[in-house]
Amino acid sequence: MKNLFFLIALLGVTFLNAQQLVYKPVNPAFGGETFNYQWLLSSASSQNQFDNNDKGGLNLRDFDSLSSFTDSLNRQILSELSRKLFGDQFGEGDLQPGTYVFGSIYLEVIQTGQGLLISILNTQTGEQSEIVVPGGG
Repeated sequence: MKNLFFLIALLGVTFLNAQQLVYKPVNPAFGGETFNYQWLLSSASSQNQFDNNDKGGLNLRDFDSLSSFTDSLNRQILSELSRKLFGDQFGEGDLQPGTYVFGSIYLEVIQTGQGLLISILNTQTGEQSEIVVPGGG
């Protein structure tokens, strides 16, 4: 019985055929068949969880022109202030240490031995940040 099993196993091994595996991409973007494009698109669309008619997106009619102008003005003032801060440290500005308030941003500039210490506080969110601009004191 043992010999019969050995003989069947030996014959089974000799009749095994191997074949070469060839990868063929499905996506046409990676060399696949171009006729798969429509099937892939419909499959992706059916799995899409986002609605194109969603009102949460960016809509120009939702902008208030006064609010937009105020935001733009705040950005310009903060940009000018930061330009003056760096210009002052490198010899081009006239910014003096002190406190500045821009809407909900409270900015305090202090001259220290290491340079300028800039403390920034957002009074709406409570977020704080400190920046040290190195320079002579």
